[in-house]
Amino acid sequence: MNFPNNVRYTSEHEWIRVEGDIAYVGITDYAQDQLGDIVFVDIPTVGEKIGKGETFGTIEVVKTVSDLFLPVAGEVLEENENLADEPELVNKDPYGDGWLIKIKPDNAAEINELLDAEAYKALVSEK
Repeated sequence: MNFPNNVRYTSEHEWIRVEGDIAYVGITDYAQDQLGDIVFVDIPTVGEKIGKGETFGTIEVVKTVSDLFLPVAGEVLEENENLADEPELVNKDPYGDGWLIKIKPDNAAEINELLDAEAYKALVSEK
């Protein structure tokens, strides 16, 4: 299981990585492992402002659909268009090519309130 130190985590198994004033959001290695083979990603919220913890899309596996929750409030700027043809990128590289969206956070300080790698690792090891 991979727990990069350059991202912050939510208890709902999303991650966020800041690069300048933009942030990438995706699901964790643990989440993709628990879900299984991802067959479709639906992000209908590009251009919308969404609150912290609100749903920004869904991720579909063979037998279920799961909601995706935004780690911090912000505007959804872009979705990873590569996932339309290759949703399995989320399984193969959840912290790299399998990112889901780019956002402009409303308050970057909110990111510091999220779990660091050690706290997230402790959370998932309890399961």
